[in-house]
Amino acid sequence: MIKTFQKTALLASFLVLTSCAQMQTNIVNSAKNEGWPSFGRDYSSQRFSPATQINAANVNKLVEAWKVNTGVTGSFQTTPIVQDGVMYLSLPYNHVVALDATTGKELWRYKHERNKDWQMCCGPANRGVAVSGGRVFIGTVDARLIALNAKTGIKEWDINVVDNAITTEGQDSLSKDDPNSARKVTGGTGIGIAMAPIVYKGKVIVGITGVGYGLHIDNPTADAPLGAVIGVAGRFGRPGFLAAYSVETGEKYWQFDTIPQAGWEGKFAEKLEDGATFNRDVAQEKADMAKYPDAARFGGGSAWSTPAIDTATDTLYFGTGNPSPQMNDVSRPGDNLYTVSLVALDVNTGLRRWHYQQVPHDLWGYDLASPPVLFNYQFNGKTVAAVGQASKTGWFYIHNRATGELLKKSDAFVPQLNMFQKATTEGIVIYPGILGGSNWSPVSVDEQHQRVYIEGIHAPIKYTLHEPATGDKTAIRYAASEPTKDPRWGLLSAIDLKTGKIAWQNKTAQPLLGGVLATAGGLVFIGEGDGHFNAYNSQNGKILWQAQSAFGVNAPPITYTINGVQYIAVASGGNSIFGFKQGDAVLVYALQK
Repeated sequence: MIKTFQKTALLASFLVLTSCAQMQTNIVNSAKNEGWPSFGRDYSSQRFSPATQINAANVNKLVEAWKVNTGVTGSFQTTPIVQDGVMYLSLPYNHVVALDATTGKELWRYKHERNKDWQMCCGPANRGVAVSGGRVFIGTVDARLIALNAKTGIKEWDINVVDNAITTEGQDSLSKDDPNSARKVTGGTGIGIAMAPIVYKGKVIVGITGVGYGLHIDNPTADAPLGAVIGVAGRFGRPGFLAAYSVETGEKYWQFDTIPQAGWEGKFAEKLEDGATFNRDVAQEKADMAKYPDAARFGGGSAWSTPAIDTATDTLYFGTGNPSPQMNDVSRPGDNLYTVSLVALDVNTGLRRWHYQQVPHDLWGYDLASPPVLFNYQFNGKTVAAVGQASKTGWFYIHNRATGELLKKSDAFVPQLNMFQKATTEGIVIYPGILGGSNWSPVSVDEQHQRVYIEGIHAPIKYTLHEPATGDKTAIRYAASEPTKDPRWGLLSAIDLKTGKIAWQNKTAQPLLGGVLATAGGLVFIGEGDGHFNAYNSQNGKILWQAQSAFGVNAPPITYTINGVQYIAVASGGNSIFGFKQGDAVLVYALQK
């Protein structure tokens, strides 16, 4: 009986391992067959396609192959996934559709029933699904992880990744004569999932957002830019995490908390090896340690973007968000580890291998929002396995993938002013600010030519310190960031990885948000908030082709090939935070026949 049980267990283990290996192979093979099987195309997240049918010589002949209006309007950030001739994509509010990738015909639709009592942190947008082993996985704005049958869209399992939402907001603590006390709140501390999951070795991996505690206020209409963001000092927020779940059942395998249980104060870093200094009053912070012994309980550190995975070493890389309370450090002395950091984990156990904190004790909302990217780096005459990340601070960081050592920080790809200056009662203008030099937009890396293509944002922000009125003992101090009336624009940059210098740069009328696609056909594709969808020569930045959508094109483009035809696809639904017109379109292009 024991021998029979052992044989059965061994067989079951073998089948699970075989299935996991097959899932991993499918993602790699589909990429080789020029599909788009995962968020970043493959585990490296380079978003670079070897397809050459559409190239610099003929891209001006691109025409619309098909278009679908999904019927769900809202900020549209999804990366479509294409496997075996089917396009899977998430819609705002976590609905999911499967389409014939050659015609746009709808195959099935999943309608998400959201927990209406759940406070959404950051709007209805979702950055995509993962497809593996006959299932489609999506993380939701109400902090659930759901598995759907890939052929039918029928739900197979549905789990809550956190036990409860956070409802405390803190606006009631403002002085009654403070103009922000009566302004409309459009976003706050509500836990959800924005990132597209990633599947690896039988695990579906996803992280939570919205724990960095800051109030988004006074966004008067759907197409108006974001008003102020305020960080109210106090005991608000909670730690974030990244976790791995069974693809079969949703059972949790491991969880990495973005705030350590002990030692979150770090080393009180005033200066980093890259030369950045942070104007900290370390003596005061150390004196305040005893006053805030449990500050880490409210520590923040959202996980915004899909990880990259080194399959040779089973190492996962992801970025973390700002500490809580956002922009206000009264109650959180120390470095606030592991916020605003690039973190490397053992993908099998969730244990930390290393971290690099770009901004200790962050006061500006400099989350690591853009996804990490893996590439072989030509460094000092050697090939080094590297991980890169485009930062909100406006630099592209390159690290040794094994050790975390900073190998190079690029030249700034956006203008910089008053970096790391604290908020003042008069207000100080800083750029890049909370909107970032590069926000959540994924980059694309051309490893052969050692170039990275980055979408950048120039949007000056005024940081103001608000003190409570004299005698108002119930009100509290807070910091606010608010867009100025200065001109804003976008910058598409090609950066030479070897030198860190900008190879070429193109200015756009609006800040760039959505993501980049580069191809071996010598092309770079991006969208703009005014509805333009553009193709550039990847070597010199010359614009070669442009289409026009009725809505903002603020999602990452992809490319795929079916039956010998190469397609370019992108979601077009605008973005409410930036005031780009919202809509519901999926646009697909191919060469004119």
